[in-house]
Amino acid sequence: MNILIVGLGSIARKHIAAIRALAPEARIYGLRSSKDAPPVEGVTDVYALDEAKVAFDFAIISNPTSCHAATIEALMGLRIPLFIEKPVFGELDNERLVETVESSGILNYVACNLRFLDSIRYLHDYIASHPDRRVNEVNVYCGSHLPDWRPGTDYRKCYSAIPELGGGVNIDLIHDIDYVYWIFGRPEKTVSVCRNVSSLGIRAIDYANYTLLYPKFTASVILNYYRRDYRRTVEIVFDDDTWLADLKENVITDSRGSTVYKGKNTPQDTYLGQMEYFLNLIKNGGMAENTVTEAYNVLKICLGNERSKG
Repeated sequence: MNILIVGLGSIARKHIAAIRALAPEARIYGLRSSKDAPPVEGVTDVYALDEAKVAFDFAIISNPTSCHAATIEALMGLRIPLFIEKPVFGELDNERLVETVESSGILNYVACNLRFLDSIRYLHDYIASHPDRRVNEVNVYCGSHLPDWRPGTDYRKCYSAIPELGGGVNIDLIHDIDYVYWIFGRPEKTVSVCRNVSSLGIRAIDYANYTLLYPKFTASVILNYYRRDYRRTVEIVFDDDTWLADLKENVITDSRGSTVYKGKNTPQDTYLGQMEYFLNLIKNGGMAENTVTEAYNVLKICLGNERSKG
C-alpha cells in the first residue's frame, strides 16, 4: 500500500502512527513544499506528485486549512480516495469544488475523530434508537489552553492562532459542532458570537458561542482557547432526566451521578479507530459517513453569517 501525505505536522504524525499500527507494510510518501523541511522517520520525501513514480492507494490532506482547497484540486486528477483533516476548508466559497468532489465518485472522508470516541458514539446511537424520548436542551462546552497544545513552540506562531492559515477556535474545534450535527441533525437556524479579546493576545477567534435552533429544543455550544483546566462536556436535558457526558473521562452520568455508560477508548485511540474505518471503506467499498458535503454543511454552521464578532 502506497500512501501520500500532504502536510506533516502534529496531526499527520497521529495518522502515521495509526497507519503503522494497522498496516505496517505501508509505504508512506510526504509531499513537501521545501527541501529544507525536517525529515520524518519512515516517510519518503517527494516534491512533486509524479516524482514518487508509484500508484498511490489514497492520500491524506493534513496541511494548513487554508491550503485544503488547492490541495484537493491538485489531487483530484489522481482519482484516489481522499482522507481530509478537519475542517474541510477555512472559508465558505467552495461550493463548486464540493460539487466536483461528490460528482467525481472519488471516496472522500473528512476526519472528525471524536465521532469515534465511545461516549459520543453511544449518544449518537441512543438518540437515533429513542426518537420518542424528549430532549429539551443540549449544552456543549469545550475549553482548553492553546499555549499547552504544542509544548516547546510559540502558540502565537502556530496556525491555530493565525486566521489566514485557517486558525480560530470556531473551526479549529469544529469537532463539537460536528458531533452535535451528527447526533441531532442539521439545525433550522444558528446564531453565534465570535470574539478574540482574551488575555491570549492572538488575532484568531479564541471564543465562540453558538445557539443552534432545532424544532423542539435548543443547543448551546461554547468553545474557547484560554481555559487552563481542560474541560469538554455534553449535557443533554431530557424531560425526565439530565445526562452529562465527560469526554475527557469518556463517561456519561445521569442527574443522580449514576453511570449511564463508560467508554473503553481514549481520545488518542480515536485516531486508530478512524483510520481503521477508512481503510475498511477502501477495502470493502461504501460511502463515508462524513463526506466533503456533510463537512461543508457543518462549516456553514461554524462560519455562518448570522453572528456578531468583536
